[in-house]
Amino acid sequence: MKPLGEYEVWFLTGSQDLYGEDTLRQVADHAARIAAGLDGAASIPVRVVFKPVVKSPDGIKAACVAASAADECVGVIAWMHTFSPAKMWIAGLQALRKPLLHLHTQFNRDLPWGEIDMDFMNLNQAAHGDREFAHIETRLGVARKTVAGHWQDPVVAARVGAWARAACGRQDAQSLRVARLGDNMRQVAVTEGDKTAVQIKLGVSVNGFGVGDLAAAVRAVPEAAVDTLIEDYEASYTLVPGLRAGGADREALREAARIEAALRAFMAEGGFGALTDTFENLDGLRQLPGIAVQRLMADGYGFGAEGDWKTAIMVRLEKTMGRGLPGGTSFMEDYTYHLDPADPLVLGSHMLETCPTIAEGRPSCEIHPLSIGGRGDPVRLVFDAAPGPATATALMDMGDRLRLLVNEVEVVRPPEPMPRLPVGRAVWRPRPDFATATEAWLMAGGSHHTVLSRAVGTEVIADFAEMTGVELLVIDADTSIRGFGRELRWNAAYHHMTGGR
Repeated sequence: MKPLGEYEVWFLTGSQDLYGEDTLRQVADHAARIAAGLDGAASIPVRVVFKPVVKSPDGIKAACVAASAADECVGVIAWMHTFSPAKMWIAGLQALRKPLLHLHTQFNRDLPWGEIDMDFMNLNQAAHGDREFAHIETRLGVARKTVAGHWQDPVVAARVGAWARAACGRQDAQSLRVARLGDNMRQVAVTEGDKTAVQIKLGVSVNGFGVGDLAAAVRAVPEAAVDTLIEDYEASYTLVPGLRAGGADREALREAARIEAALRAFMAEGGFGALTDTFENLDGLRQLPGIAVQRLMADGYGFGAEGDWKTAIMVRLEKTMGRGLPGGTSFMEDYTYHLDPADPLVLGSHMLETCPTIAEGRPSCEIHPLSIGGRGDPVRLVFDAAPGPATATALMDMGDRLRLLVNEVEVVRPPEPMPRLPVGRAVWRPRPDFATATEAWLMAGGSHHTVLSRAVGTEVIADFAEMTGVELLVIDADTSIRGFGRELRWNAAYHHMTGGR
């Protein structure tokens, strides 16, 4: 079962009637076998569906219109087996409303050097046809991803898979609803933004609700539902003594379970895929949701603290794009630094709400005081993040456009234990180095809230940005401050002149 098997991409092959029925039958057979091969690739998380070869302007437009209307179709892969005069594609490409991947491949990997003749050349001329197709894509300004190589090459399949994951994120965004419980943290700049502009650009709807409604729902949770969650906690985590049966803090654990049960019901009833809360708006809640939102994130929901609905959106979309991949994805915040000149590191965390999908080993379920919020001690999961390559991504509203900022990092084990820091935490080494990465992040106006993911890499996020017309800036091993500054200026000029397109 494919991890995103509810979605599919359509495989469209271009040709023309000029070649005759025998050749066109071979084109269809080859195209069907390529589509089946891609469909069977483990790195492609969606179904790849072969569609009949398109040979005319009307046929091409009909296929593109059908793809745009099909909810299960998240994108189109186009390949020109033969020459396909590109003026035939103009109306179809103008009608297409789904992401496009131009696959530049051919059925055969090797040339039959001793037998090759003009019949073979006329049939296998993607080198010719794909150049014609790419010209009209460029002439029309069509956003697309181009992948070149043989279709059986695992690298090609992996790149197609990255694009497909991004397309699923885009599709998820079209119907995503975010619940804001309370408002944004007062006086904070980066968590604000234009919700209407985001809905126009991404399709995401952001809706506000009073915390009192949730508090009333918490009080109405049946004790049987609380018992079920408590059993799940005991089976999944290591509970500290005070939270175990008969422990001094057992009722606080039950209250945390009531909050989780109420939140789950609220999210399901409203069809929400992400949420925010803030310690400044707790109303009748007896503790700030900790383990509740951690477990919701683990199940694929997005979350942003202090009303940060943009980060909640990206947590959800990266959860979708990374489904089935190892490593996990979490809400995160750059909190403090270890500035040893030999190996400077970033310590990321939050006061409660980091996702246990990034944990190494079994999380500990604990209760500790929280100096803000004015409520009871909240229950939370405590863990260290597993090591490995990751991305830290922020989505910001820059006024005239949305900006996605990505830093490639290496999560590492903490140099020493942190027994007095009772939160989920991650320690990472940013690329290319601490000074360059942090200076570039600050130059770009990067948020202090991020999405830390060991599942979703830069290529997927870059494909998503291309599909949605969102500005992308990447800080990686090749970044220099001088070059990054030039990119910021070029991007500003581009978006001023074109509005992003």
